Amino acid sequence: MPADRSSLSARGFHPAFVVAWIFCLVFYFGQYALRSAPGVMVSELTQAFTLSALGVSSLVGLYYYTYSLFSLVAGASLDRYGAKYVIPLGVIMLASGAALFGAGLVNVAGAGRLLQGAGGAFAFTGAVYLATHGFPPRYLATAVGFTQCFGMLGGSAGQFLVAPLIHGSITWQQFWLFAGVAGVVVAVLILFMTPRDHDARTESEASIWSVLTPYKTVLSNPQSYLCGFAAGLLFLPTTVGDMIWGVAFLRDGWHIDYAHAVNRASMVPLGWVIGCPVLGYIADRIGRRKPVLIAGALVMLASTLAILYLPPNSVPPYLLGVVLGFGSGAAMIPYTVIKEVNPDHVKGSATGAINFLVFTFSALMAPTYGWLLTKISGGAALTLPVFQKAGSVGIAGIAVAILLALFLQETGSAVERRPDARIDPPLPAPNPTVEH
Repeated sequence: MPADRSSLSARGFHPAFVVAWIFCLVFYFGQYALRSAPGVMVSELTQAFTLSALGVSSLVGLYYYTYSLFSLVAGASLDRYGAKYVIPLGVIMLASGAALFGAGLVNVAGAGRLLQGAGGAFAFTGAVYLATHGFPPRYLATAVGFTQCFGMLGGSAGQFLVAPLIHGSITWQQFWLFAGVAGVVVAVLILFMTPRDHDARTESEASIWSVLTPYKTVLSNPQSYLCGFAAGLLFLPTTVGDMIWGVAFLRDGWHIDYAHAVNRASMVPLGWVIGCPVLGYIADRIGRRKPVLIAGALVMLASTLAILYLPPNSVPPYLLGVVLGFGSGAAMIPYTVIKEVNPDHVKGSATGAINFLVFTFSALMAPTYGWLLTKISGGAALTLPVFQKAGSVGIAGIAVAILLALFLQETGSAVERRPDARIDPPLPAPNPTVEH
């Protein structure tokens, strides 16, 4: 078998893969926009589908079931077949799901949401796969951080741009149909811009079971689970807390009008836009992952407590959302760590595995949080005390994530490598092509 392509491509910059990565960022931007868009149309979905708070949360949360499952498929497929055809297939699935969601029928919308999650799983995994091939290792955390930055910019756009659209020039159904058409265009562009990176396989090598072989390596490593659980808990305040219930919390809990509630909720993913590349850069700069991860989680904990328990007007309107989002950028650091504690030839599967673990948390917590709100409120209107009691779950999750981070293996370049370490050694800046 030829030398590990991921290892070879990591020795220096590879412009073709960097360009493909940039186009994949557009896919990731759109995927995140569609993921967060239902948060600004809860009232419309409730009326159109005659659903309760639990029903809407369950419908929207269907996304995370297939997203987590297909993260495994995406990672293994990229490792086996490369990015050229796998990533465009994911875009087509996302686009088809968007069109189905806009049909206006609850069962069809549910199927569409499942298809969106399945296709969306190829976005981040594909972007990180391309970044691993296109950038040297010493820039990997920065590239991963910037990838998530672009995704969260889409998450923010899915709130502050979609809200005026569906209450102005188009209906919410038309938004989803137009998004499907745009997705097809993006799929074609990625297909033409992504280079081939895998050799032809024999029939036995390309069997369906061999595609899943890399997960034996990834899932036999305890550090992989620590990365997944820590990141999964740190994602919940954004994937469930903000993107599904953020606007409702601000409207029903803080009694803020709809337009201002949307703008404030969109500050959380906007904070990610800043925090992901900044924290990734700091982790690369100091050569350590764990201190940055723990510091970001502590910022999340403090800002979540402030949002839930400080009087609504005691802090500048948009500050807490930005701070929470900034700290949440630390949730991406385990994505770098899991790739550094596993061999080169399973990088795609490592990203797929952590995505599976992360969004399994979101898939389980989306309906659970809706059920918790309904139970605490007794089926009555949602109020600030109701959100405060339910929010204690997220606070506990952040605390547990900090505890798990203490047991992670430090993989930064400042740590001395053991001769038998599974982590790729850092490369010297003057001549990144030298073999080690």
